[in-house]
Amino acid sequence: MMRSVSSTGRLLACGGLLALLAGAACRGGQAQPAGAAGGAGAFPPMEVRTIALEAKRLPQSSEYVATIRSLRSITVQPQVEGFVRQILVRSGERVSAGQPLLQIDPDKQQATVSGTESQRLSREADLAFARQQLARMQKLFDAGAVSRAELEQAETAQANADAQLAAVQSLIRESQVELQYYRVTAPSAGVVGDILVRQGDRVTPATIITTLDAPEGLEAYINVPLERAKDLRPGLAAELLDPAGGVIASIPVTFIAPRADDATQTVLVKATLRGMPASIRVMQYVRARIVWSNEPALAVPIVAVTRVAGQYFVFVAEQNEKGFVARQKAVTLGDVLGEDYIVRRGLEPGARVIVSNVQKLGDGAPVKPS
Repeated sequence: MMRSVSSTGRLLACGGLLALLAGAACRGGQAQPAGAAGGAGAFPPMEVRTIALEAKRLPQSSEYVATIRSLRSITVQPQVEGFVRQILVRSGERVSAGQPLLQIDPDKQQATVSGTESQRLSREADLAFARQQLARMQKLFDAGAVSRAELEQAETAQANADAQLAAVQSLIRESQVELQYYRVTAPSAGVVGDILVRQGDRVTPATIITTLDAPEGLEAYINVPLERAKDLRPGLAAELLDPAGGVIASIPVTFIAPRADDATQTVLVKATLRGMPASIRVMQYVRARIVWSNEPALAVPIVAVTRVAGQYFVFVAEQNEKGFVARQKAVTLGDVLGEDYIVRRGLEPGARVIVSNVQKLGDGAPVKPS
């Protein structure tokens, strides 16, 4: 009897447990959709920082490499050959026109001048004798003692002596002028460059001694690509920059080549410097920036721009009935100015451009601008 009661109790307990499990299963099946519905709106809007675009006067420019050249850059070469006896200047020294730079040994030429001087004395003696003979023949001819042919012969002898003296005097002048070439002088004022010869070296008219560069009249040579050639015009500002981007000099464009360089497909532009800045040297390469315009333009920070498959995009915060969402806009950008891009197309003044968390956004994502 007791065994029967025990079996009945176990059956009742099992039945109750099954009923509880069934109820829990039913309640869980009814609650899951409600939880899912609640999770659909679980992502809050992302906080982002925005800026409102407005047109500002921005210098729109392009940067190139310029070469500094001198309008009066001279290569000094001797006009005679010989051995260098003395160098009279130092590299970097400022010299005036006509100042001696170098002395070539003139002894050989001096001997030539002395030799022609002795010939001059001989020709002067010949001329004096011919004049005496002519005077004597003239008196004898007047007295009828000699013929006209003998008088004419004396006149011819004097003319020949006179011509020979003139020829020797011409040789003397030529030798003296050449003797001056043994002292090489500065053809114009300027700054002495590197001196390429040393005392004792043998030089010829093909030997380069040094260079002279005038600090005034420098020009910046800038090669501009053909795609910007249509925008070139005289008077555009060309800025020379130091390595940190600071402006060394701002000078106007004074020359635009009428034809392109067939090798580089660029157009040569020249801008004249009014003086020589302390950090500029002739034949130096410097950064140069041509300012195309200062008209009002839009600009966006570089950090706000993304690039996908070669196309630039920015996110703009747009308001709808539920709040703000991020909208991706394709834009056409110009040059970089500081930390901003110049905007050419794709945005309008007043647009609220997102400048933070850009990499985490997608088109249509809810945002909370600040």
